Amino acid sequence: MKSFSIALALVAPVHAGLRFGCSSLTIQRLDPVVEPGNTPSAHVHHIVGGNAFNSTMTGDVGARATCTTCEMSEDFSNYWTAVLYFKHPTNGSYHRVPVINNAALAPNTKGGITVYYTPYDFSTDNLRNQPITAFPPGFRMTVGSPATNSLDQAKGHIGLRYNCLQTTINRGPEMVDFPDRPCPGGIFAVHHFPACWDGKNLDSPDHQSHMYNTIRYDGFTNAPPCPASHPVRMPQVTYETVWDTTKFNSMWPSGTPNPFVWSFEGTSGYGTHADYMFGWKGDSLQRAMNKSECFYDGCGSITKQAMLEANKCTVPDMVGEETDGWLDKLPGMDM
Repeated sequence: MKSFSIALALVAPVHAGLRFGCSSLTIQRLDPVVEPGNTPSAHVHHIVGGNAFNSTMTGDVGARATCTTCEMSEDFSNYWTAVLYFKHPTNGSYHRVPVINNAALAPNTKGGITVYYTPYDFSTDNLRNQPITAFPPGFRMTVGSPATNSLDQAKGHIGLRYNCLQTTINRGPEMVDFPDRPCPGGIFAVHHFPACWDGKNLDSPDHQSHMYNTIRYDGFTNAPPCPASHPVRMPQVTYETVWDTTKFNSMWPSGTPNPFVWSFEGTSGYGTHADYMFGWKGDSLQRAMNKSECFYDGCGSITKQAMLEANKCTVPDMVGEETDGWLDKLPGMDM
């Protein structure tokens, strides 16, 4: 299925949901959802959002944070994924792949993640028939798994896909695994989260069972009705990340296997995954979800900030290890 094109989004009438950029907040080995309290966690993550981020996060994150790298200044949530590395085909050393801006974001956005909250699809919100309930304080979830190691398993993770970018607005087809040839515009990674909640649990032992995915097709399509076990319809959250693999293209010998790996190593792109920690201030997300036929910024229901201000938001390095430059091994991985 061909990926949704930002170029089309800019000219077509799109009226439903939120789309905004969050600059990079930090890159380090922390994961307060899967490994709360562990400093460091098993592998490196790329994190955006509010400055309440740390190794242990409970309760109302939005009430504790004081700044955010997101354009929506009332969004103190944290969003993160594994980090992409280039593995040198000759000597086996690793180099972190930088993140660059997606298309059509606010000026001065620095890399980061593009975040979507969609109630239905890109053309309508259908709020009359399908009202949306915002996530409650303390809510968190994950999608995908670094343990996924087969094509069939990866195909089952609907909405976790890659694109080999020609440019940031010419994405080409979506694929389940990493591209098998150098990409002129970098590698594009997308993570679609499920939208049906059990209405009771802020988390679950596997960080996924309290949610249910009814989506059967990739892309920005409406999720079919929620089942009785997970009856509460939430926003459909999506991340988009652009990894600037172009500076490594000349080091990829023609005809050789893909040299890019996630920060947990792996042998393919099947293990792509992402974490979400809700942290919107007060009822700000619910206000936006209640706005009918409105896209990008909630039609004034949410306060925005200049990205120059957002970029001032930081968190300390809580691990103290090198994650960039040429490395003999991935951080946290044994030789």
